[in-house]
Amino acid sequence: MATIVQSIGLRGIEGYKVQVEVQVVQGKEGISIVGLPDASVKESKDRVLGALAANLCELPEKRIIINLSPSEQKKNSPLFDLAMAIGIMKEMRHFAYKIPEQAAFLGVLSLDGSIKSVEGMLPAIMAAKQAGYQTLYLPYIPDLPFQQMDGIRLIFVQTLKEVIQSFSSQMTFPLLQKVSSHPESTAPIIPVYEKDFKDIIGLKQEKRALEIAAAGAHHVLMSGPPGSGKSMLAESFLSILPPLTNHELFEVMSIYQLAGIKKDTYSIPPFRSPHHTSSSISLIGGGTHPKPGEVTLAHNGVLFLDEMTEFPKRTIDMLRQPLESGKVTISRAALTATYPSRFILIGAMNPCPCGYLGAKNKYCTCSPKIIETYQNRLSGPMRDRFDLLLFVQSTSITLDPTQIIETSEEIRKRVIKARERQYERYGKGICNGNAPNDLFLEKNPLNPQQRVMLQQWSSQEQFSHRVQMKILKLARTISDLQEEENMTNASLWEAVTFRRNEAKKVTQKVQVN
Repeated sequence: MATIVQSIGLRGIEGYKVQVEVQVVQGKEGISIVGLPDASVKESKDRVLGALAANLCELPEKRIIINLSPSEQKKNSPLFDLAMAIGIMKEMRHFAYKIPEQAAFLGVLSLDGSIKSVEGMLPAIMAAKQAGYQTLYLPYIPDLPFQQMDGIRLIFVQTLKEVIQSFSSQMTFPLLQKVSSHPESTAPIIPVYEKDFKDIIGLKQEKRALEIAAAGAHHVLMSGPPGSGKSMLAESFLSILPPLTNHELFEVMSIYQLAGIKKDTYSIPPFRSPHHTSSSISLIGGGTHPKPGEVTLAHNGVLFLDEMTEFPKRTIDMLRQPLESGKVTISRAALTATYPSRFILIGAMNPCPCGYLGAKNKYCTCSPKIIETYQNRLSGPMRDRFDLLLFVQSTSITLDPTQIIETSEEIRKRVIKARERQYERYGKGICNGNAPNDLFLEKNPLNPQQRVMLQQWSSQEQFSHRVQMKILKLARTISDLQEEENMTNASLWEAVTFRRNEAKKVTQKVQVN
């Protein structure tokens, strides 16, 4: 009978169970690893041999076969080192203790028998929890918030010797006790934001639009002359978003671990702002072994594309599928990986090549044909996927004494309340902006008057079916901010003005020129 030890394999950010089967058979001395291992897995046999030698485990003059099941899945991580070593030691009767049931083993071995971590540990831990394992053996990683993880027992080990001792209940696990009893580990993290809405002078309508976008997870396209405040609004947007839940926090940390990127803080949603010279692979993800791109790094956060019309049109159109499905699938010869990519997209662009179409104090020198060609760099299907269209006009830096200045914290409280109403309506994590259409219509039926209003506006403005749904979802978010039980006619009218009036401002300017 072969010795079976449980572990976890990764396919992108998704994990799956792997059985490490070890058997000693007659044949030429050596170790064979089968089950579609890649180079990093094949090299495990030398690391395992060195670690076993350091622990005085003598190998027989026979052949050791290690099978990684399921055999049809490609294995592409050295995380199986620890499971392989435990399997060989058990098969060689180096210890008599029983390997715990419903336990998985993760870790890379050094030649001295110490256990190290690698990229992708957190998604593997999350996968082990989802797979139903009760215990997980792994090296301690200081940067991970283990104190916030429940539903699985984590045993932190530093050497192979400690793993064997744990089987006999001779180990006290000082690292585990340190994590669970550390007083700072349960203290709430107070997020610190670089920008605040109170520092934005004027732009009352634009700030109102961004509050709606944050409350319902809606996409925003801002157009306007240079210096009108588009980038400032986008960079301040993060400060009015709700903090990440534990589940969202682990998702974001898992993604950044796989990408090999260290984030300063994980307590606030991610904010990604790639340059317009970025390639399609850096934006969507890819490579021989697919790595997450910007759309995945912005998961549960914000993707800000400044100078959006300067991006290659083909690259921007690649965003259409992730925006609809909330995930991106990358297929390569070595691997097919699916990464989450549910984010709020904020785009900023000039209305014309010179930038001054619609400006109050400067004259646009572009012809209508040039303006039309420039604006067509953003395709119709892509423009349709934005919920709010804003024309940001330059404003005076003189503070209006009648204007009420609100801080981001005050706005964020309203946003959190609106989000809670949506979670109660659709389920945890589902907002108006990303709710499936059938679920949204089921939970938010229109009255006859609202149906007639929407039909008339759609016929007059030639709104597509997608735009009509976005108007309804916007109206529902506005009603949630006003704590209305049902969608109101006033909220529906306000939602339409964000699509109709802002889109017409530039069009009218083009016709005048």
